[in-house]
Amino acid sequence: MSGAKAFAQADISMATHWYNRANYNPASIARTEYLYLFSNVRQQWIGVAGAPKVFNVQASEYIHNMRSAFGVSLVGDKIGVTQAFNPMLTYAYRISNNRDWSLSMGISAGVFTRSVDGYLFEAVTTIDPSIQYNMERITKPDAIVGFEFQNTHFIFSISSTHLLSIYKSDSLFLNTNHRYGSVIYKNTSPELFNFHIGLQVVNRQNLTVLEGNAGIRFKHTTGLINGPKEIFDIGLTYRSSQQMTLLFGLNISPNLRVGYAYDQSFATEGYQNGTHEIMLEYRIPSKAASTHCQCENNGYWYH
Repeated sequence: MSGAKAFAQADISMATHWYNRANYNPASIARTEYLYLFSNVRQQWIGVAGAPKVFNVQASEYIHNMRSAFGVSLVGDKIGVTQAFNPMLTYAYRISNNRDWSLSMGISAGVFTRSVDGYLFEAVTTIDPSIQYNMERITKPDAIVGFEFQNTHFIFSISSTHLLSIYKSDSLFLNTNHRYGSVIYKNTSPELFNFHIGLQVVNRQNLTVLEGNAGIRFKHTTGLINGPKEIFDIGLTYRSSQQMTLLFGLNISPNLRVGYAYDQSFATEGYQNGTHEIMLEYRIPSKAASTHCQCENNGYWYH
């Protein structure tokens, strides 16, 4: 009798990545000039002991005079007896800073650490020789690179995560290299709403997942001085891995948004219980808002 081990160490799964792409493309933090704070928490497979739990915290700011953005992020991922942390520092530079379009490149660097706590196993057969009842931990350097092009209506994005894992086989302590490509069409011209449509392709070794997203954000007029303000948004995502997501966001104030996402899997061999995700976005405008003249509709969230 023979056996084999297989591991599926994928990037963190976040339904709200359509609002913030920095986890897989550091070039996206080169946005308008304000301190941007983002956080989300994800609980998968409600009702399953040891189900995946993910939290993500990010902060970034673009400095117009330097044509540069600086950011920091921390991702935590807990699945069963394994736990991972991924702190990163991010830098992005606007290669071209035209009034009507921009081209940015970014890089994130940090460490990836994963631990396996065998003491948490509750095996039916405690003397099973295949179970290791001990603690294992490993820490490795990590890096991400990405490019992003934006104009009035389109965002084109390409990136590659976990660069130091390229050409390495999967293992329990390794997060494998992923390649991302996406295109997003956004329209903020209508008086009563904004909308966007996006398509993303994610490739990891021999696995490719397609993801489509569409969303509409409603707004109201506030007079001739400030222009229209966004109120709330709804969205829908579908992945070729047979998952669908409903998204909802609410603007608490012009610079504070909260969001909620619900995932449902339709794969017959998968677990059918839903997944919940909560998102928080907060902006602290810069007093020297020099990029107000660089970006159309600076008051809108989708950049």
